[in-house]
Amino acid sequence: MKKILTAIILVSVGMLIGRQATPWSQSQVLARVGAQNSGGSKEPAAAPTEGYILEHDADVAKTGPAPHGGPGRSTGYSFFEKAADFKQIFRKRVLHPGAAIGYHPQKEDEVYYILSGEGVMQMNGKEFPVKPGDAILTRPGSSHGLKQTGKDDLNLIIVYEKQPAAR
Repeated sequence: MKKILTAIILVSVGMLIGRQATPWSQSQVLARVGAQNSGGSKEPAAAPTEGYILEHDADVAKTGPAPHGGPGRSTGYSFFEKAADFKQIFRKRVLHPGAAIGYHPQKEDEVYYILSGEGVMQMNGKEFPVKPGDAILTRPGSSHGLKQTGKDDLNLIIVYEKQPAAR
């Protein structure tokens, strides 16, 4: 179920951020997920000439300190980092119990979408609870942080525009 939800979110966010998405039928999504679940074989990412890139959580996961100097441990999943000309950062972040994304200033529009778990978002000095289904748009010039508060991991998707490399 989590893989189906992740596939649906990936396609939806791709369309939301203006990427042209190839229409999939539900049976194609289920067939792809079913193939991934059978036998555990790792299918290589498709060549860009095929019109898509498939990446798996297990292949991109990195566990370490929480971002922006926050306390605790988190696991980050940075998707499509090597995709040529892809202008978005698309990440899944898991804040493990007690972890937080440290309070920091925002330089570009950034979307946090809560998949599961509970947390408290701090925006410009004010706090409010967040739960699955919440989407938060942080705007340039604001400051924010996010703390995991429930008994389970806080899972979220983070999307923002990639900044050009400094010269």
